[in-house]
Amino acid sequence: MIVDSDKNILSHTLYSQIPEMQKFGGVVPELAARAHILAIDKIVKQALNDATLTLSDIDIIAGVAGPGLIGGVIVGWEFAMGLAQSTNKQLIAVNHLEAHALIPRLTNNIEFPYLLLLASGGHTQILIVRGARQYELLGETLDDSAGEAFDKAAKMLGLGYPGGPAIEEHAIGGDPSAYQFPRPLCNQDNCNFSFSGIKTAARTILNKEAEQINIKNFCASFQQSVIDCIINRLSNAIACTPEIKTLVIAGGVAANLAIRSAMEKLATDNDMKFAAPELKLCTDNGVMAAWAGIENYKIGNIMTEPVAPRPRWPL
Repeated sequence: MIVDSDKNILSHTLYSQIPEMQKFGGVVPELAARAHILAIDKIVKQALNDATLTLSDIDIIAGVAGPGLIGGVIVGWEFAMGLAQSTNKQLIAVNHLEAHALIPRLTNNIEFPYLLLLASGGHTQILIVRGARQYELLGETLDDSAGEAFDKAAKMLGLGYPGGPAIEEHAIGGDPSAYQFPRPLCNQDNCNFSFSGIKTAARTILNKEAEQINIKNFCASFQQSVIDCIINRLSNAIACTPEIKTLVIAGGVAANLAIRSAMEKLATDNDMKFAAPELKLCTDNGVMAAWAGIENYKIGNIMTEPVAPRPRWPL
């Protein structure tokens, strides 16, 4: 995960714990942290080898200091601090959410400001991104995030983890109007989200029709309800920010092609550009942390005092 200031990705080394965590139906924090410890040194060495570089060629080290499951955050951040201290290099403390928020500037070469749907982990937010460390929150989820809703619905159906890709795959060819799901908050004049009601409706439908359920139609209907909520909320955001001409999605949910397609149409309908990272950079990855480090370095945001790892770190 090495990036240069000319927006070249010199290496992208990724270690996924999904195969190990699927047997548990989700992430087990302690096991995830232990796996981080075992893998991180090998991953860094592989990244350097892939880029045919050594540590002496690296100018800046960036590490995610939060937010997230604190065990994994501690492992990564402590490793980054140790690496920086042992090589006498400058260190950038990266906010995980900001890394998602800024990665489209690397992959799509977009300019500030832009309107962003950030859907990552437990977060679903609409933000105006005016620059690194310059964010204006327009709306956020009041309960579950979009990603959590997908995961929980998939778990109800026995489709495994992670839930988003499973729901999307089973929705292909399904009838999005076959089952009636609510569209929470879509009659309200704000930009907030609520997905808990959609999750509850999924449980109710499955309890009533467990034997007769059509999984493809169910997934298509569930996914469409989430899409409709996202588009409705974004429409309100666009209406109150007419000066912004770029619409962006980032975070794990950005890998959902149906959501990307709906947002692209919304952008076209409003004479806006649309941008999304390539699929492999939507989920958590080191490239986005490296790029966020470069963006922060450019504005002088270099660590000069100790930074503690944070389970919560709002933008």
